[in-house]
Amino acid sequence: MGYKDKQKELQAPDEFQKLGEQAVPWLERHGKNLGFGVLGLVAVLLVISIVRSMGSGAEEKASQDVSNVLRVLARDVKPKPAADAKPEDAAKDAPDTAEVKPAPGEEPFASEAERDAEFIKQATEVRQKHSGKPAAVRAALPLAQALLRAGKPGEAVPLVDEFLRATDANDPLRAAALEARGYAMEAQGKYDDALSAFDQLARENKTDFLKGMGLYHRGRILELKGDGTAAAKQFVDLQGQSPESAAARLAKDRLALLAAKGVAIPQPVAPPTAADAPMMVPAAVDAGP
Repeated sequence: MGYKDKQKELQAPDEFQKLGEQAVPWLERHGKNLGFGVLGLVAVLLVISIVRSMGSGAEEKASQDVSNVLRVLARDVKPKPAADAKPEDAAKDAPDTAEVKPAPGEEPFASEAERDAEFIKQATEVRQKHSGKPAAVRAALPLAQALLRAGKPGEAVPLVDEFLRATDANDPLRAAALEARGYAMEAQGKYDDALSAFDQLARENKTDFLKGMGLYHRGRILELKGDGTAAAKQFVDLQGQSPESAAARLAKDRLALLAAKGVAIPQPVAPPTAADAPMMVPAAVDAGP
């Protein structure tokens, strides 16, 4: 399963319940249309951070150029006609009014691949032009994601690492970068490196959604490594830790597939209760003479 397919796998209703302690309300409202590392969210947050970082004239120019390039990701893609569509049906559904032509530079792309190719070209040129500028560094993440979608994980990794070196655990896009790094390593068959990236995703994030997704990816990679038993345990543990999270729902589906393959599914470990706690005997009190 490729990077784009894995993104679609994560696009389920209500999955984006939380993105951080200060969850973005817009993200929650539109979660069913988004996946981890999705174009629109990354572009919006990058534009916000780039605008805030404007300082000198040179940096302002870099910020403007990068923001302009990010608009490529917001351009439409022509819808594909249905396989059973007939020419007369298209004519019937066509609007009566004359179609408004998009402005130059805003025309829809023929495909997502064409849009990614144009973005990769422009983003690479802008980053070279403004090498070292904060805005150019921020643009490394969406460029890496586009390269992943284009099937070039080896070229994506250095860009993700550049972004990660320039950010800390509080950056709202760091989770998307760690996920992208995990996918890039996975695509190259470097499963231990992929595990490291997804484990870091789980460690750095305290929300049920992001922490759970890091643990879910860990289970996936263990399964890819051929350790179905360890993968099943990871998915079961995830369900126990965050039973209402989107990651737990995905883990449930994975467990069903593993069971169908004959993998023994361990029983969940019940959380300790008050009755399980050792009885504390109060120390004797010295009443004195």
